[in-house]
Amino acid sequence: MVGSSGKVDCCNDSNSAMNSSKDSEMNVGDGQQVGSFCPNCHGGMGVGKKMSDERIHKVGIPESKSVAHQFSSKVKETFFPDDPFRQFRGQPHGRKWMLGFMYLFPILEWAPNYSLSVFKSDVISGLTIASLSIPQGISYAKLASLPPIIGLYSSFVPPLIYSVLGSSRDLAVGPVSIASLLLGAMLREQISPTREPVLYLQVAFTATFFAGVFQASLGILRLGFIIDFLSRATLIGFMAGAAVIVSLQQLKGLLGIQHFTPKMDIVSVLRSVVEHKNEWTWQTVVMGVFFLALLLTARYISKRKPKLFWISAAAPLTSVIIATVFVFATKADKHGISIIGHLKKGLNPPSLNMLRFNGSYLGLAIKTGLVTGLISLTEGIAVGRTFASIKDYQVDGNKEMMAIGLMNIAGSCTSSYVTTGSFSRSAVNYNAGCKSAVSNIVMALTVMVTLLLLTPLFYYTPGVVLASIIIAAVVGLIDFPAAYFIWKVDKVDFLACVGAFLGVIFISVQMGLLIAVGISIFKILLHVTRPHTSLQGRIPGTNYYRNIEQYSEATRIPAFLILRIDAPIYFANSTYLKERIMRWVSEEEDRIESENEDTLQYVILDMTAVTTIDTTGVNIVVEVKKILEKRGLQVAMVNPGAGVMEKLRRADLIESLGEDCLYLTVGEAVISYSSTLKEKEQV
Repeated sequence: MVGSSGKVDCCNDSNSAMNSSKDSEMNVGDGQQVGSFCPNCHGGMGVGKKMSDERIHKVGIPESKSVAHQFSSKVKETFFPDDPFRQFRGQPHGRKWMLGFMYLFPILEWAPNYSLSVFKSDVISGLTIASLSIPQGISYAKLASLPPIIGLYSSFVPPLIYSVLGSSRDLAVGPVSIASLLLGAMLREQISPTREPVLYLQVAFTATFFAGVFQASLGILRLGFIIDFLSRATLIGFMAGAAVIVSLQQLKGLLGIQHFTPKMDIVSVLRSVVEHKNEWTWQTVVMGVFFLALLLTARYISKRKPKLFWISAAAPLTSVIIATVFVFATKADKHGISIIGHLKKGLNPPSLNMLRFNGSYLGLAIKTGLVTGLISLTEGIAVGRTFASIKDYQVDGNKEMMAIGLMNIAGSCTSSYVTTGSFSRSAVNYNAGCKSAVSNIVMALTVMVTLLLLTPLFYYTPGVVLASIIIAAVVGLIDFPAAYFIWKVDKVDFLACVGAFLGVIFISVQMGLLIAVGISIFKILLHVTRPHTSLQGRIPGTNYYRNIEQYSEATRIPAFLILRIDAPIYFANSTYLKERIMRWVSEEEDRIESENEDTLQYVILDMTAVTTIDTTGVNIVVEVKKILEKRGLQVAMVNPGAGVMEKLRRADLIESLGEDCLYLTVGEAVISYSSTLKEKEQV
């Protein structure tokens, strides 16, 4: 009770059975020993010698704070939950500057302690992921309908930028399948990569620039919580759907089809495959099936025996080499096998002059940049955090956003398209024993050598082997164990997963993404606007009050309805809570009437989980109290949070609500009202 204390007597002190237990202790708050139950008190606890000295505790009212202090505290909790400025406190001025540079450039943290033994591990890791990134870079560029050389450019400059700015030791950076698929799908809606290749390339670089700006802005403004709107369930469904579509799209190269639908839904893709079966070439099919089987077998071996990770890592480049030599030796390009052709020799040319910040395609570039930027950022941070948790170190999400964003901004100016951390390459990097971001530098230098000296060797590389590499890579995005786990744990989450999956494969990748985001937001709104409430009962032999659905032994207290509200109360859910409380009351009165029990007289609202309340919520609380009092019911609120008490104090409602309305624990409220009820009955 607020501002008062009192003593409570047992309703039958002369009863010999009760006198025999006078030395038993009575709990006023949870966790203390409890005396015997007194039926005459309608659910109150028997009060012995100990209870005569107990106090009904006050509900604390927080100290009043200025608006400026509250605002600054709110900003800190919202944007700086990790308190990044903690390391600067108490440091000399010069040291603060150094810490600032180390925060912006994480390479300065580990570079001074870098050793030769660590370098050896990073060299091995870098060469290993380079053998994977070169064929994947070429393949993913084709997936995005970009020239194959752009994939190699994107595996050179961005990893160098990330190695300086990134905080993950294991993240292997480069083009990825999902971002490539999204970029190509969205741009092809308005621009043909075959009829307008220059314009297509310009808009692709511009979209990459906006993706980088968006990603870096999230980090700088510390708005990383935005990416959390994509739940794990929807991401798993989206990734699986995208993997299916990517694989089906590769049937064009796997079967040797020349004319293929630009649409991304499964029906259109399969129809195109059937309608153009006259374009299938048996040579392409045989070669594709062979290399796909080789790549999947290598993947299977490495998955079963992690120490043999190098088999799956080397398989793509080995396949490219074998296929290229075979085509060159047999002149298979003259017999229906399509090849890459000429790859421009040399390092990334500047592309700043190709960025288009005006014209009719600016909106397309911005939209594509935002979508691909969001997905690639989510994937990159998720991959980085996964391996950081395995190695027991921290990855700063905001640093990662800035690093990935600045990496893409620099990439857009150096003929690269959207890049991020790849799960497959990062897994290989981890298994190869990488120790730092130097592995990315080694990979980038290997790609540089390839660009300078080896690109002519890819002239006879068949497109079918690139299609096989893409299919083998995206198969890993279909996570059946994760989907089964979601089904087993949460059916609503599974519906979100399936919804995202079906949206991708039957409508389009973009619509699938929108469905995934929509489902995630809908789930949030559902939890926000329809908060959980539960009926509480007393655990026998204790003074604990718990959900009677969860604890079958919990018993109702006669004449009492004890409800727990498990969410903040504000405009979005206040009306629902009012209606739900009224329904609880009506249902309880109906039950009491049907079972001929004591009349309901008290409604206790356990507000321990109500951390905050707004003005609408305050009005609803007052309104609920008035409505219930008109029905002859007395209302108590138990342990409202500091934010709630502060709002009630500002609204001058604490006194008007009454001292007998606010209690610290449910047990105290039951005891206080039980004694009042006993006094009424005695009168």
